[in-house]
Amino acid sequence: MRGMPKDRERASGRVDHHGLAIAELVDASPPDADAVSRFIEEHEFPIVEGTRCTFVFQGKAREVRLRHWIFGLATAERFHRVPGTDLWYHVMEIPDGSRVEYKLEVEDGRPAHWITDPLNPHLAHDPFGANSVCYGQGYEVPAWSREDPLAAPGSLEERVFHSDALDSPRRVTLFRPARFKETRRYPLLVVHDGGDYLRFANLETVLNNLIHRLEVPGVVAALTHPADRMEQYRDSESHARFLTEELVPMLEEELPLLGTPAGRCLMGASLGAVACLSTAIRHPGFYGRLLLQSGSFAFSDIGNHDRGPAFDPIADMVNRYRSQPFAVSDRVFVSCGMYESLIYENRSLVPLLRETGMDIRGPLWWVYD
Repeated sequence: MRGMPKDRERASGRVDHHGLAIAELVDASPPDADAVSRFIEEHEFPIVEGTRCTFVFQGKAREVRLRHWIFGLATAERFHRVPGTDLWYHVMEIPDGSRVEYKLEVEDGRPAHWITDPLNPHLAHDPFGANSVCYGQGYEVPAWSREDPLAAPGSLEERVFHSDALDSPRRVTLFRPARFKETRRYPLLVVHDGGDYLRFANLETVLNNLIHRLEVPGVVAALTHPADRMEQYRDSESHARFLTEELVPMLEEELPLLGTPAGRCLMGASLGAVACLSTAIRHPGFYGRLLLQSGSFAFSDIGNHDRGPAFDPIADMVNRYRSQPFAVSDRVFVSCGMYESLIYENRSLVPLLRETGMDIRGPLWWVYD
């Protein structure tokens, strides 16, 4: 209730509705069906009011929970039912400019199941499916991620070749920038999980925009498609050899590339970021640029890490490197969402990398604090 300290409010299960759109329904005793219908019709969901977001579910259920992946908060937060109705709600505070992915967990006579929010049309897709998206106050979709009609498009070409290192055929999608010329020399960007970046992160659009705006030079990108990323990305010597001794030399022989460390960049997210770092550790100085996004850098200061046995090879690699760090590249860009569970590991890695003399860059709010 109004004026109740937050710790007591949570403990009691009571919510301060003061100033919120949901208040009129909650305070009615009970609201009629028409009032509920008008409430649904008149709002977009979740309802964002300053830093407070109200999530709403309508339907018969025994229990409804908000499932999200904000590090530091309980991953399941219970909804409250508006008395006498089938309307459920949960109020959560998120900072301005936030973007949060979530699902709803519903118990309705069947076993508890997760669904996207039926009242929210905004979805984010990834290799595992889709999540609903809540945009906090002031959030703006980055302009460089949206298609710009003024940006001339590059081209994509599918290639397949046999890798001796991996003993299998490997598929690679080549991106060439607009107005590609054989008489010029281009830097090479090698992207782990390239197909996922194209499908879920609009990478082709992003490259076209950044090149058009002169924020990056014209670049050739090799987008890889792993057959078994859990095997290849966890500090695999074979994967590092595939990139460094097969893929990059082949492309540098065939295409007008710079062919220098400053002209080679490895990029990846999650396990892909791990593969970037482990490859650079195995071949120090070969790649002059690394772009590491939300790396799954499991490690332990004492005892065991808590990421599960699948992460043991990664923790072994990171622990070895932390015990004897050295420069593996010239420049490294590190980023991670501030709400992600991996934020601690990524933040911990930054000063270690910086101490080696490498130029470490990233979001100003945590790399340069």
